[in-house]
Amino acid sequence: MRLSRSTSEERLCLSGRSYLDFQRGCASESARRSLAEVLVGTETERRSLAALCCGRAAVYALLLLLTAHCSLLTAFGQPGSPQMNSPLYGAAPATGQVSTGLPKALKNVGIDQRLNEQIPLDAVFKDEQGRDVRFGQFFKGKPVVLSLVYYACPMLCNQVLNGMMGSFRQVSFNIGEQFDVVTVSFDPRETPELAAAKKSTYIKAYNRPGAEANWHFLTGDEANIKRLTEAVGFRYVWDEQTKQYAHASGIMILTPDGKLARYFYGIDYPPRDLRLGLVEASQNKIGTPVDALMLYCYHYDPATGKYGAAAIGAVRIGAVATVLAFLSFLFVSLRRERTAHRGAV
Repeated sequence: MRLSRSTSEERLCLSGRSYLDFQRGCASESARRSLAEVLVGTETERRSLAALCCGRAAVYALLLLLTAHCSLLTAFGQPGSPQMNSPLYGAAPATGQVSTGLPKALKNVGIDQRLNEQIPLDAVFKDEQGRDVRFGQFFKGKPVVLSLVYYACPMLCNQVLNGMMGSFRQVSFNIGEQFDVVTVSFDPRETPELAAAKKSTYIKAYNRPGAEANWHFLTGDEANIKRLTEAVGFRYVWDEQTKQYAHASGIMILTPDGKLARYFYGIDYPPRDLRLGLVEASQNKIGTPVDALMLYCYHYDPATGKYGAAAIGAVRIGAVATVLAFLSFLFVSLRRERTAHRGAV
């Protein structure tokens, strides 16, 4: 029980006189008992004060945590304008659009997203052995990664294929098991022999069973190439000055029924993004519960071609974490105060 100010002062005076008498050896029995009561009361008050300070410190720490958490949510939750990797990627250029400063050869080059649109499954190409194949025969109930390159490309196309292969090797999914891959040359002059040589290089580098039968390298005539490239929004031009094709770089993920699900730009495809894109394209038929949780927290941004933290998911998870932290602090504080109160009694 806490003492009033006047009572505490009286007891301090009494304890002072009793202490002096005790030191001189002339303290009475009642003085000894009074001194003991004062010392016990002082210790009890000290414990109660310590418990109260701990409880208040916990409350202040919680308030500080809440303030910092809300500040972070506010900072990361603010909407911003999409940041595209390059003027080559995104929506088709509008009429009268201000010049992007691109070289003349690149003005009609880019990748225009056609999300959820169907690709021509009846288009006919040639495989590495020179046999006619329908594009639709490569869709066998699994998502498909599609890349458009030309095999004689001196630089960029090899970087696209290298980026794909590097990402494939870093995910646990295997070509032929969870997904298939189709690489198509958009140069109608290229031959199946050239496609076979390119395939041999990358199948050897990938070095996993099942890839040879499920990573396809195709060639085709101009008409079928045009049908496919227009369907996926891939724009390229022949540059007569350099005797090369000017084109953008990127890959697409298609659903098992041949619809465009995801675009990934550039030459570097993060394994996390590739995995999440395949899981979503399969309608969660592949992957693990961890992938489902990741998709709850990360959403695909068509403007950047990447997966980023979802604001709503982050807010919900942050709210749950805040409530748990509050209950933990409250439980610890109440327990300390009850312990101190029992000690006082």
